[in-house]
Amino acid sequence: MLNIQHISAFSSGQDGGNPAGVVICDTLPEPAVMQKVAAEVGYSETVFAAPEGDAWRVRYFAPEVEVDFCGHATIALGAALARHVGPGLFTLDINRARITVEGHSSDASWGAAFQSPPTRSGPVAAAVLAETLDIFGLSRDSLDPRIPPAVAHGGGDHLILALKDREALREMKYDFARAQALAAREGYITFNLVFAETAQLFDARNPFPFGGVVEDPATGAAAAALAGYLRDIDWPHQGRVTIRQGEDMGVPSRLITEITPERGASIRVTGEARTVRESQEIEI
Repeated sequence: MLNIQHISAFSSGQDGGNPAGVVICDTLPEPAVMQKVAAEVGYSETVFAAPEGDAWRVRYFAPEVEVDFCGHATIALGAALARHVGPGLFTLDINRARITVEGHSSDASWGAAFQSPPTRSGPVAAAVLAETLDIFGLSRDSLDPRIPPAVAHGGGDHLILALKDREALREMKYDFARAQALAAREGYITFNLVFAETAQLFDARNPFPFGGVVEDPATGAAAAALAGYLRDIDWPHQGRVTIRQGEDMGVPSRLITEITPERGASIRVTGEARTVRESQEIEI
């Protein structure tokens, strides 16, 4: 039997956030079992963690595919570990990196902060950009010239499109099948559409067709990738950017990124957590 905790990460008070399944066990099940459980749970990700040496071995599964890193599930896991073994800093061995998450739990607040894998960014190929804009019904005139389109990495590749009009972000629509095919071909974990309200406050929408999900209300990995990219283009972030996500879905979420000056360095991403519903037992 596996115990599945249902925790919403990056919540705004007692509302919003992105729900994740969290499974803390003695040893990880077989990958086929984890994939089956993730499909049954139905959230954009379910995270599985088991102690291994001086760390926790962690794997993340979307309903249709395993992903190397998931930010909101890491926040949910850090919060769960804070209640499972006590608040503190936990080392996580994910598929392609070793990272940390710091979980806290008290009567006043519950949540976590993770340090992302190293970040990097680069331009989008012209043909891929043209295809993406067509999929989303956008034109080059829709884009904010201060933040050029990019592929940014923060544990996975995310295609960033900065829009110059908040209304265009609010009205986002796209062809799911075409976006899913493009994401699979190019290896894009998500499409990260953003609007800069101020230098330190962004609104974001985050389609996740790669994992079979139309849109995520809070995406920590994409937040880390965006923050790393803003550092790369010398954006005046002043060391901290807050991201509002899920607003246009009616699921308000808040992600706080802390950005050091060193290019390529890890990004710290913080969020609160809340219980979505009681845990459940799944037989394997």
